[in-house]
Amino acid sequence: MKLHTCLLGAIDPPRSGDPLRLGLLGLLLLMPGGSAHAADPLEVVGGLGDMVNTALSEDARELFGQRDRVVAGLDSRAAIAERQRYVRDLFVTGLGGFPERTPLRPRITGTLERDGYRVEMLVYESLPGFHVTANVYLPRGQGPPFPAVLGVAGHSDNGKASATYQHAWISMAKRGFIVLAFDPPGQGERSLYFDPDLGRSRVGIGTREHTLSGLQCLLTGHHFARYELWDAIRGVDYLLTRDDVDPERLAVAGNSGGGTQAAYLAVVEPRLAVAVSSCYMTSWKQLWFEPGPQDAEQDLPGFLAHGLDFADYATVFAPRPFTILSAVRDFFPIAGARAAYDETRHIYETLGAPDRAGFFEYDDTHGWSQPRREATYRWLERWLHDRVDEGLEPALETELESDLYATPTGQVSTSYEDTETVQTLNRAVAEEMFPGRAAASLDDPEALRALVRARLLMGDAPGHPTVTSHGTVDREGYRIEKLALGTAPGITVPAHVFVPDGGPARKPAVLSVDGAGKASAAGEGGDLEALARSGHVVLAPDVRGTGESGPTSASGGYRPVWQMLQRALLVNRTVVGMQVEDLLAALDYLEGRDDVDSEHVAVLGRGQGGILALSLAVLRPGIEKVALEGTVLSYLEIARAPYHENLVASFVPGILKDFDLPDLAAALAPRPLWIVDPRSPTGALVAVDRARSEYDRAVHAFERAGRADALRVLHRPEGWPVEKVYSGWLAL
Repeated sequence: MKLHTCLLGAIDPPRSGDPLRLGLLGLLLLMPGGSAHAADPLEVVGGLGDMVNTALSEDARELFGQRDRVVAGLDSRAAIAERQRYVRDLFVTGLGGFPERTPLRPRITGTLERDGYRVEMLVYESLPGFHVTANVYLPRGQGPPFPAVLGVAGHSDNGKASATYQHAWISMAKRGFIVLAFDPPGQGERSLYFDPDLGRSRVGIGTREHTLSGLQCLLTGHHFARYELWDAIRGVDYLLTRDDVDPERLAVAGNSGGGTQAAYLAVVEPRLAVAVSSCYMTSWKQLWFEPGPQDAEQDLPGFLAHGLDFADYATVFAPRPFTILSAVRDFFPIAGARAAYDETRHIYETLGAPDRAGFFEYDDTHGWSQPRREATYRWLERWLHDRVDEGLEPALETELESDLYATPTGQVSTSYEDTETVQTLNRAVAEEMFPGRAAASLDDPEALRALVRARLLMGDAPGHPTVTSHGTVDREGYRIEKLALGTAPGITVPAHVFVPDGGPARKPAVLSVDGAGKASAAGEGGDLEALARSGHVVLAPDVRGTGESGPTSASGGYRPVWQMLQRALLVNRTVVGMQVEDLLAALDYLEGRDDVDSEHVAVLGRGQGGILALSLAVLRPGIEKVALEGTVLSYLEIARAPYHENLVASFVPGILKDFDLPDLAAALAPRPLWIVDPRSPTGALVAVDRARSEYDRAVHAFERAGRADALRVLHRPEGWPVEKVYSGWLAL
């Protein structure tokens, strides 16, 4: 296996145990992510690493029960037809819809002649400049028209050319099927981040590339799977241009990530007659807990909240033949696969076609092993050739990957000029939608607050939290109270309160929101100490998912923060929204303290905490002033950037449809807002002029309010303590 160095903290390594997925689990240990907490005097509670996932699991269990009641009512053709419409419409909407068809521009770039079959090297464009590399396997010695199979590759680094998949494609061709096998984006000849100087992907081909682009797709309300499926749909379009293809006998077959695509295509591609999904179909009741949410294309926001599960893919396809192929020792739980089949069989029985629901399992591990490939051939023979066959796979020879290249160089990006990637296509979507975002035409502060709450998927206002004391740490000139705030059922927010000695009975206060957790600046000589010594009561909470409650458990090689985010999205929550809910409760506590002047409360947000601070200040107009330090410039900048790092928890689906951080900043006018050390999506310092330009709307809003001086963008000189940087801000 070639070693690929992962450059980006946002990228997740592949699950362990899958030989077709690129990456080293050891790299995970070098990346920022879940936190390990050593005992120290400032720790408040400890042992909260599973708290967020536990709370989300309770939401999931409730949703599982709701779905069970719905599925129990699918006892008639009419009920099933309504379910099919519901799932199809919801699924396509969740993908962000599909683009309009554009010219395919197909071209055959080479051929191979082999015993019993021929291979054509094909390139087509599913979107202008979005080149799809493919191999077309054609039977020889038999007469057309042939049934055709869309061969969707799993997460192999070499995509369609994986030896495992070549065995399937060649065997199908020898059996009289045309096979269109193509590289998914981010695999094979279609690396989305290929570096010609390195001769490889800069981030790690396959799932890492999918994660990096997939997160950016969320910002526009689109999904990475949208691009995979559109490639496949346009592949069907291509097949139907060929005289040697029988348009009434089209199938899809794939394994793992290809099994995912096969199941999805069963929902969105009505021209298919047969579907085979290997090593994917299971049930979220099992998968949720172990190994949990997986790759970017396999987790759809709101999926569980809308009552969907894996079996719904087959339900939509019914009564067309759909078979589930499973491995007993797969990381897609076999109990879930069996449950999905039981539900599928019931649907097909109700429709009078029980024999069209197939199931095969074999006692081995994940992969399109020969037993499952042979089960695939039997299913295709039965339903496309109308014959019973044992499906035995003969010994055969596969090709070198380079012999199957459809491009001159083996990579799209180095073979053609002006090529598109998922990131560039999504960037164009973001740029097009951004001027029409809802906040751009909103002048009503209450309407903006409602928009923010709705987009962040926030619940009802949490109200005053429960408060438990966990002791005090005395320091010179102030003390630190250690508290646990109960902000929601099952949620504990550890917090520090820095209380100055002496001074007035009621003091000004600062709510410190640090994306790295409350301990980041809590040390002696640190910024929070400086704020306390300047006479401010400082509340520093660990909102859920940070600090003491930073997620620590994950499975299959995925980062804990990745799985936390995906679990939240599946049940229709966002991490940002839940964290802002914690801050609302924390602010209620702070303003209610006897030693706090509730008319003079400021919020300081650091890193990802700056996003939370802006959102909180919009929702709570009583906040006197806001400062952001080291926060990413905007969500639009994230969508524009080729790369991004360590922002996983901050992604909010569809946020660019409604608002961005500069819109929130504009809504604060005339309340003072300082933006200190603004950052790019990779954490690089952004020039002051560049940042002011990005916040142009906010600049104008402060000017109109007659407080142009209240908005400042500045860099913090190295080594400057907080009292020097923020003295003017605190005095405003």
